[in-house]
Amino acid sequence: MDMATSPSKSMVLEFKEDTALTEMMRLRVSSLQRSGQKRQDGERLLLPYEAVYRLDFPTQELNFTRWYFSLSGHGRVTVTGISQHWTPDLTNLMTRQLLEPIGTFWRNSEDPEDSPLKCLEADMQEFGERIAELAKVRKVMYFLLAFKDGAEAANLSCSIEFTPEK
Repeated sequence: MDMATSPSKSMVLEFKEDTALTEMMRLRVSSLQRSGQKRQDGERLLLPYEAVYRLDFPTQELNFTRWYFSLSGHGRVTVTGISQHWTPDLTNLMTRQLLEPIGTFWRNSEDPEDSPLKCLEADMQEFGERIAELAKVRKVMYFLLAFKDGAEAANLSCSIEFTPEK
């Protein structure tokens, strides 16, 4: 799943961190903590090791091809898609808006640093196909990326390749 050269007619879209949305979600958590309030029923709060990323779709008619995922060092990265149009400045993120399956990539601490990343291939295939389906009706899609077991955003490169349907 490491980076590779893609065919010329394909389109590789990079996951980009949305720092403004991540910060807004962190403010929601700290606001609830300061005021002593509880989250709404079904609300999904951002955890300290998570960040919001986005994919921008320049065209909507896409077929999923493959993932390009590179992580230097060890750790686990989980990618969870958000199925609804979601505006954290207007509405809170609800757990029912999270897509299944999730994508998980990892390299264990006992694995050599140059060993290939592991993933659940069937889940990654299905997840990529779901993203392509959702791209038909939207120009932007949001994701929660969780960094665990030593993984850091600075050590991550994540993109997804599509081919146009036509």
